[in-house]
Amino acid sequence: MNFIKNFIRFSRLHTVVGTTLSITALYLLALSFAGFRELHLQVFALTLASCLGANIYIVGLNQLTDIEIDRINKPWLPLASGAFSLRTGYLLVTLSVLLSLGVAFYLGKYLLLTVLLSLALGTAYSLPPFRLKRFHFWAAFCIIAVRGLIVNLLLFLHFHDLMNGRQNIPPLIGLLTATIFVFSIVIAWFKDIPDMEGDRRFHINTLTLRLGAERVFRTGNGLIGLTFAGLIVLPFWFDFSVNVYFFAFAQGLLALALWAAKRRVRLGERASVGQYYQFVWLLFFMEYAVFVVGALALA
Repeated sequence: MNFIKNFIRFSRLHTVVGTTLSITALYLLALSFAGFRELHLQVFALTLASCLGANIYIVGLNQLTDIEIDRINKPWLPLASGAFSLRTGYLLVTLSVLLSLGVAFYLGKYLLLTVLLSLALGTAYSLPPFRLKRFHFWAAFCIIAVRGLIVNLLLFLHFHDLMNGRQNIPPLIGLLTATIFVFSIVIAWFKDIPDMEGDRRFHINTLTLRLGAERVFRTGNGLIGLTFAGLIVLPFWFDFSVNVYFFAFAQGLLALALWAAKRRVRLGERASVGQYYQFVWLLFFMEYAVFVVGALALA
């Protein structure tokens, strides 16, 4: 039980949930475009296994290279706390990347391209000589590129090609990609606000250290707010193949939830900022659900 608990911490549960939800949503959206003629459950299960393997490799590698920083910022992580040895950490990331690549080679070009690009950016993010996490622009770029672009576009093409034999991006997937792109930017910014002490000590040049927590917090929330406004209005002007009334109502509820949560944040308290960061991840999760339900409600 201790190993399982520490493995969950090692795999960074919120990223695993995010990966699982995004893949499930893209799978369901591809099924809706295919008219649910066949479920393709094996394709879904193998795709999920491959992407979760890549996910665990990326977050595990980051912990292996950040043990000293994590002892300040995240002392509960298993490598920082000593619950996992370095050998265990290296074994887990090696098995994860082998699983990911093996399944991707089997399933086809779009999944393989998704995995290879994600692994390349995840490796460059953590490892010398690149160690892109040192630079606020490139650190954000890695997260935005994987979560915002690569996953949504290439994985949808992966499912769409195998289910329908088609290789096009419908307008709804374009809108979803733009939405997740913005959330990925804000997540990339907000993740550094609770970690300022360790980042400053180890010379990790984050945007929060350059501009200040309050400015980054205001800008990030402003971007999400503008995104919600666009999501409420745009489906009434353009055909995105969703139930526009449900979609607008759901986006309005998420916007109200953001406003209410933002009012309770105390930037001087690390726990408060950390909880808000997790809440932004929750909104990220909910967007996938809203897009799927909105599309299915029209079907």
